[in-house]
Amino acid sequence: MIRRRLLFVLPVLMLMTALAAPRASTQAAPPASQVFDAAALLKDLQILSADDMQGREIGTPGGEKARSYIVERFRAVGLQPVGNGYSWPFTFAGGRAGNQTRSGVNVVGRLPGTKPDGRYIVITAHYDHIGIRNGVVFNGADDNASGTAALFTVAAYFKAHPTEHPLLFVAFDGEESNLRGAAAFVREPPVPAASLALNLNMDMIGREPGDKLFVVGTRTQPALLPAIQRVAATAPIKLLAGHDDPGQKEDWTKDSDHYAFMEAKIPALYFGVEDFDQHHKATDDFATITAGFYVRAVETMIAVVREFDATLDTLR
Repeated sequence: MIRRRLLFVLPVLMLMTALAAPRASTQAAPPASQVFDAAALLKDLQILSADDMQGREIGTPGGEKARSYIVERFRAVGLQPVGNGYSWPFTFAGGRAGNQTRSGVNVVGRLPGTKPDGRYIVITAHYDHIGIRNGVVFNGADDNASGTAALFTVAAYFKAHPTEHPLLFVAFDGEESNLRGAAAFVREPPVPAASLALNLNMDMIGREPGDKLFVVGTRTQPALLPAIQRVAATAPIKLLAGHDDPGQKEDWTKDSDHYAFMEAKIPALYFGVEDFDQHHKATDDFATITAGFYVRAVETMIAVVREFDATLDTLR
């Protein structure tokens, strides 16, 4: 995740709107889930955030290794390739002088819906992180191996429980390089641009002892708020709307891949946590993930997808 603003905690009433009652946090290992295989979710997270992934920086062997794993998992959970395959390369100008061409690769898979209209809910997470610095591997377990591993679990659930609308799952590259992968996807989507109905973006959903998951984007897109409120009423975590007020210093509206969709006038929401102490730190490791919260956050994301699938036609 890119956080451009000063990091400090504002008073609760100024920062967010509470949408659900608190629930105690737990770090039991492995946490149980009646919705999916929690052990498999945590295994994927551990693999993606291991030292041998070398911090998953765009354009590096570690990034390529992570991408190969993502393609393997997309195929294993039953996602269909789009076009000629799962991998969608892109290029952009980078480097210190801004005139070097750099390359990245998004990974895309789809599940068909049961309705013929073909309006996609696009579920996203970035898999790149910041690599190795001064010989230290920055594993990015929360940022954003957590969102990437969640893609596999959410996809497996909806492979077994099909939605009415088709789902597009995208693991973005280049988020840490100014949202490059998301911008490339929106600029040249692998499906007709008019079919992109909604983006649900997961970025840092794995470490939160207080059980708080924030939803960013309802302030400027109020039509999306009722669905979030309905999910929050029964969610196993505290689902909070916030961090999207331009009058406050913790506005995350532009800080992750969802913003590329918003700029293209495609409705989008971002789901993430206030992991300030670990953000872009070498301590963002699998061992410090809040496992119980993470499992419940992914359960909540499945509920969010179900809710928007049921109500997507009202957002036209």
